[in-house]
Amino acid sequence: MTVEFQVQGVRVSELARRYGTPLFVYDGTALRDRFHGLRDRLHPAMEIFYSLKANPNISICALLHSFGARAEVSSLVELTTALRAGVPPQQVIFLGPGKSRQELAACLDTGIYAVVCESIPEVALVDELARERGVKAPVALRVNPRFAVKRSGLAMGGRPRQFGIDEEELFGQNDLVKRFPDVDLMGVQVYMGTRILHEAVIVENTTRILELAERLSDALNLELRMVDVGGGLGVSYFDGESDLDAQVLTDGLNPVIEDFTARHPGTRLIMELGRYLTAEAGTYVMGVRYTKTSMGERFAVADGGTHHHMAAVGIGSFVKRNFPMAVLNRLDEPATEEWNVTGPLCTPGDTIGKKVPLPPVRPGDLIGVHRSGAYGPTASPGLFLSHGYPAEVLVHEGRSHLVRERDRPDDLLKRQRLYDPTAQDNTTHER
Repeated sequence: MTVEFQVQGVRVSELARRYGTPLFVYDGTALRDRFHGLRDRLHPAMEIFYSLKANPNISICALLHSFGARAEVSSLVELTTALRAGVPPQQVIFLGPGKSRQELAACLDTGIYAVVCESIPEVALVDELARERGVKAPVALRVNPRFAVKRSGLAMGGRPRQFGIDEEELFGQNDLVKRFPDVDLMGVQVYMGTRILHEAVIVENTTRILELAERLSDALNLELRMVDVGGGLGVSYFDGESDLDAQVLTDGLNPVIEDFTARHPGTRLIMELGRYLTAEAGTYVMGVRYTKTSMGERFAVADGGTHHHMAAVGIGSFVKRNFPMAVLNRLDEPATEEWNVTGPLCTPGDTIGKKVPLPPVRPGDLIGVHRSGAYGPTASPGLFLSHGYPAEVLVHEGRSHLVRERDRPDDLLKRQRLYDPTAQDNTTHER
């Protein structure tokens, strides 16, 4: 009997038949268990904000919010998504190094909890926009600290960065509160890095961020109503990596949080989590179109590839490492061969898995890339070769739901305008 991959009892072959391939499949139970696995252990004073950049699907946001997550957004569309998903404005923060005037205006007009400003000129622009509206703009300052993160997959602070205001610069701005009278400087945010897989590092970073926030509050005469300690909680993808232990992590974090809240009982504490909440819940499903051998190596040519899942390529890594992969329709067969799993793009870079141990692969098989719930479509060149973005399906409470339709040719062409070189008047008007 062939063993087949299932999500809450729904077979992957049924999902492929109903929705086509390639597609992303998200497990609602896995999302719930991941959220509550941390939430139920973490000190109640620390709120969890979902980072939509990891997966901006509106249904994923809505489901995580139903579990208790707030929202951290970094674009006008992400802000709109969070609000339409049911997240109240006072549970939304907006950050990013290059916010537009339109985005900042939307933050003030919708009344979100805080705009996280990443430069002094940005604070000045928020002050101007607030004055125009006759409101006081809630602003948290993103700090680029002197100390650097340890064992991070990608460092976001502690060195020259476009993110945040250097710690040294901020400590020299003791008139900041007075200079911007229409800004309510109410908090501090620090984000050190991503994909951290060591509990002690997260505890140390959090401790140092809280200490830095206290020093800044004293130096700038800033009322510390919010401290955002970032996040960066990692997910293991590769051989030799291990997932964080939520109990070990919270055993280290909770005393630090308790100590801080004893000194600052009115301060709201925020942790931003994206990949940590969604990665494990997602599987990217591809259909194998052809198999071939080239110069002694086996190739499975699939209908999906790096244009949907650039994260699986290992951007930034010197050595190509594979995400966990499997032949989903034959899970019980042993991996006896090595296969290069490639997609339909006209580039040798469209290799989503290199020398992946798999059973013998046949056309029509379904290959799955596990732990694909974060940075799939949102971080991939979906328009390369005009293939467009795939379908996304959420399985929740034993039923599948189409939460994003796949792009069709008309979808990709409808915003283009045909220039006719034979026409007398080709005048176009920009809006």
